[in-house]
Amino acid sequence: MFRRMLSFLFVSVLLSACGPVWNDPYPAAERGQNILYSAFTDRPKHLDPVQSYSEDEATFLYQIYEPPLQYDYLKRPYTLIPGSAAEMPQVRRYDASGALLPDDASADRVARTVYEVKIRPGVMYQPHPAFAKRPDGSPRYLDLGGDDLRGVRGVSDFRETGTRELEAGDFVYQMKRLAHPRLHSPIFELIAEYLPGLKTLQQQLAEEAKRNLGWIDLNRFDLPGVEIADRYTYRITLKGAYPQFLYWLSMPFFAPVPPEADRFFGQPGFAERNLTLDWWPIGTGPYMLVENNPNARMVLARNPNFRGEPYPCEGSPADREAGLLEDCGKPMPFVDKIVFSREREGIPYWNKFLQGYYDASGVSSDNFDQAVTMTSQGEVMLSDDMRAQGIQLLTSVSPSVFYLGFNMLDSVVGGGDGAEGKARARKLRQAISVALDIDEFVSIFMNGRGVTAMHPIPPGIFGAREGEAGINPVVYEWRDGHPLRRGIETAKRLLAEAGYPNGRDAKTGEPLIINLDTTPGGLGDKARSDWLAKQFRELGIQFVVRATDYNRFQDKIRNGSAQLFFFGWNADYPDPENMLFLLHGAQAKVKESGQNAANYINPEYDRLFEQMKSMPDGPARQEVIDRMVAILQQDAPWVFGFHPKAYSLQHGWVMNRKAGSMVRNTLKYQRIDLAKREAARAAWNRPVVWPMALVALLLAAIIAPAAVHFRRRERATAIGGGR
Repeated sequence: MFRRMLSFLFVSVLLSACGPVWNDPYPAAERGQNILYSAFTDRPKHLDPVQSYSEDEATFLYQIYEPPLQYDYLKRPYTLIPGSAAEMPQVRRYDASGALLPDDASADRVARTVYEVKIRPGVMYQPHPAFAKRPDGSPRYLDLGGDDLRGVRGVSDFRETGTRELEAGDFVYQMKRLAHPRLHSPIFELIAEYLPGLKTLQQQLAEEAKRNLGWIDLNRFDLPGVEIADRYTYRITLKGAYPQFLYWLSMPFFAPVPPEADRFFGQPGFAERNLTLDWWPIGTGPYMLVENNPNARMVLARNPNFRGEPYPCEGSPADREAGLLEDCGKPMPFVDKIVFSREREGIPYWNKFLQGYYDASGVSSDNFDQAVTMTSQGEVMLSDDMRAQGIQLLTSVSPSVFYLGFNMLDSVVGGGDGAEGKARARKLRQAISVALDIDEFVSIFMNGRGVTAMHPIPPGIFGAREGEAGINPVVYEWRDGHPLRRGIETAKRLLAEAGYPNGRDAKTGEPLIINLDTTPGGLGDKARSDWLAKQFRELGIQFVVRATDYNRFQDKIRNGSAQLFFFGWNADYPDPENMLFLLHGAQAKVKESGQNAANYINPEYDRLFEQMKSMPDGPARQEVIDRMVAILQQDAPWVFGFHPKAYSLQHGWVMNRKAGSMVRNTLKYQRIDLAKREAARAAWNRPVVWPMALVALLLAAIIAPAAVHFRRRERATAIGGGR
């Protein structure tokens, strides 16, 4: 018996060491399949393209929906190309008399702009029950009752599906949804400024919503300014000139939504079962959502009806060197399924990446030192451990800017109404800009993951200069081919010229106090506050952190009672207008409730902005931008902070990933070397058997005396009974 017990223990250990790795977190049925594995941390709140406006949601939406335009995957600066459109839209501009204007006509002559969009014929929607038909051609799943929905929890619970061809009317239907009073699109006000018909439609729909508590058929209403020319063509007429509108046509806000889907999900009882467009998007893109459990797992599967698209063949020499052109002309998408697992904590996410169970990962502050090393020149390189695993590092500068803003309405940093006061305040802002060593801030608090900003425009967006032409001459000088930050003596000289020698008012002798308004957990955190205080102390300025809760802080920004504050902005589209408008007088926060939180107003800058925003990219526009940037650098309404760097890691079996946060429909381009991944997972996750064998031996040692004693007793009993 004892021998049998030992045999059982050792055989169990040996058998458990055979077969797949023990710690594989995925179902056995997925093993070896053409699946890309990723993770998400925050659950998406909206998957309806009319409401969604966050990066977490874009990860899913841009793979499902196909707006008219998209960004070229490889080209930089970012370049728009056709998506579901057959070609780039035709743009015609007219004056007040209806005469056609040339392309280079100034914006003040443009009364209206017409965008004509031709879509690709033959594009089909994903299979969906909204398109299912009965034999007589009527919709299969309309007017459903309570019994019909028993047991239905997702679109896959409807047995039959159908499809149909994409039409121009689907794009127009979605644009009407921007005005739906029950949907609250975040871009309604902005777009309605150029398309006033949206407000007219919104009023009509609001009245209809009072009478009709159910589904509203938007096809019964017109959207002034938008018309269907034919089955594959529609036109949008905007008020005035707004060339940036083309960028909006690359976003899901302007992707097609079929009326059948809106009608299908609008049935009674559907919303209670999460059967809505906000939960189950429907599109013509390369993937479709087949599993939606935002607390655990989201799954995209290949859309069998996708039109197909060749992998791009044009790229830079660096793209070719990185192998990004090896799949030139091959049909996309390459992977059959993308599985997203929710990870609420960073450590499990990181460990699963290192084990090969996630194909890519970001680099957080917790694992930064493990992932990368800094050279003596400040360059970032992969650590030896990462390189040994064949992991690759991708970096890019995000189209974002973080800055310290001066409230120009403040009497000290803004200078008040008089010319003398404004001149003194300008010198003060320049002195602070020089003294606050942003390069050091990025190195200490961002692990070097940022590029010091010289002005609001991030690298990679038109208007951003490189080299000596791109530096801020107030803060830097060009020396030996590199920008060199001006020293503290320059800052002290500027401070004295501002009337505050050694940090005291030259007239009153009172110390100069600068207040940072912030929220707990923001830039007011102790380490950062201490660093800022040290920088100000070197100037002789007293520094005070005024931390308040978020709502109070927002009130201070809205009413102009803040003095110095930390803000950031992520570009909605890669155009300098989307960054430079943050300092446009018409966007002043207090006066106009706009995005100009510094309340900066400069008539010359504002005039140039109005000229620049409608100009096409080219030398003339660059010249205007250079003049605007020079004004900002001299006026210093911000301490131009930094443009964050995005760091991403990927395993060596992942192909065709290129960094660039403006391009969001990236998953169709990516390819997986399945054999390489399986081999790596097996090598990195080999079971360590000896601890279990040791445990088995210990158990055997513990059990053996009892077993021997039990055996002797049995034998003794048997002998005694035999007598």
